[in-house]
Amino acid sequence: MKGTYLGEFEEVVLLAVAIRTGDAYGAAVVNEIEQQLRRAVNLGAVHTALHRLEEKGLVKSEMGGVTAERGGRSKRLYIVTALGRGALEEIRQLRNQMWDTIPKIVWS
Repeated sequence: MKGTYLGEFEEVVLLAVAIRTGDAYGAAVVNEIEQQLRRAVNLGAVHTALHRLEEKGLVKSEMGGVTAERGGRSKRLYIVTALGRGALEEIRQLRNQMWDTIPKIVWS
């Protein structure tokens, strides 16, 4: 996984795709992030992050079925790849390791 840097927003988008397994498309990812983080997210920024994640091989996409509520258009669905899952595990491990090294002091 060395060499694949993820910014905070890319990490959050990747986590949202992992959470929405099977139903991760742009608007659903936005909704998941907004619900989890309680902050507004721009759909265009999410699409840009999804594209970058796909270029890095951390997610892959395919076109879903046509839906009436989308006027006959299909959704691009994203899933986390094995490489993406490994990246998330590595990030979690690194963050936990750093948290564990904070001295046990009283916070002021």
